Amino acid sequence: MVELNEFECEMLDIFLEAFGISDSLTRNQLLVLFGHDEATAFALMQILLREGFIALNGVHGAYDLPERLILKPKGEKFLRSGGFVRQRQSEIKKPVEINSTAVKLQQQNMKLQNDKLSLQTDIRNLQSRIDFSIKLRYFYLIIGLVLMVVAYYIGHKVGMRIASS
Repeated sequence: MVELNEFECEMLDIFLEAFGISDSLTRNQLLVLFGHDEATAFALMQILLREGFIALNGVHGAYDLPERLILKPKGEKFLRSGGFVRQRQSEIKKPVEINSTAVKLQQQNMKLQNDKLSLQTDIRNLQSRIDFSIKLRYFYLIIGLVLMVVAYYIGHKVGMRIASS
């Protein structure tokens, strides 16, 4: 729905109420209702048409008021449920609900960000332990190779002494 101020909502409700029991308005009745301000009447009529609350009847130009307007059941039901004024009031109350939802979402977002940081810290700690473990394995491998070379060298030297004696 189009953003309407309080005055426009009241005017649209008056427009719908003017249909009365006959469920129709003539061009002359419409002009009298709006103090012969055809531009205002036409603008409000366009809103009601866009919402599907009224239908046009009779010959009219693109920017003229028709000979007769007919109130559709949808428009009558809308007026009985409080009309534009009530709808505007309920829309004004919605931001409070939206704000409370936004606050909840912000809190949840903050919690998730904190959880993410905590998990990233855990991942970094585990990665450093893995890296240390890999380095330690290389160190043991190198020490093992050095010991093998030393043992071979010692064994070779001892074996040479035994063979020469």
